[in-house]
Amino acid sequence: MHIPMKVDYGVRALVHLAIYGKEKPVRASEIAKRTSIPEAYLAHLLHDFSKNGVVRSTRGPHGGHLLAMDPSEIKLSLVMDSLGSREQPVSCLEDVSSCVHVPGCAQREVWQNVADAVSNIL
Repeated sequence: MHIPMKVDYGVRALVHLAIYGKEKPVRASEIAKRTSIPEAYLAHLLHDFSKNGVVRSTRGPHGGHLLAMDPSEIKLSLVMDSLGSREQPVSCLEDVSSCVHVPGCAQREVWQNVADAVSNIL
C-alpha cells in the first residue's frame, strides 16, 4: 500500500492544528513554516479538509484554521477520504467490470479481506 505525500502532509497539518489550534485559529503560513509543507499546497489540503468538515477556516486579520472536531475523532481513513486518496488493493473491488475473472475468482475474497483489514486499521 502506498501512502501519497498528500496524506502525509495532511496528517502533519492536522497534528499541528491539534497541538497549536486549541484556543485560537492558526494561520496557514504558520502551519506551512512549522511543518515544511509548501504554502500553496497546504491551501489545497485545508480547502479539502474544510469542505469535508474536518477543519473550520475563517478569513480576516484574526482568521486561520481550527479543527472542526475533537482530534480523537479524526481517523486516518477520514483524512484519506477527505483528500481523495484511498484506493483498493485491486481494481475489481471498486469496479467488478474491470476484470473478466470476477465471477469465479478465488483471489477476490482474499483481496477484499486485505482491504477490510487495512480499512479497520486506518
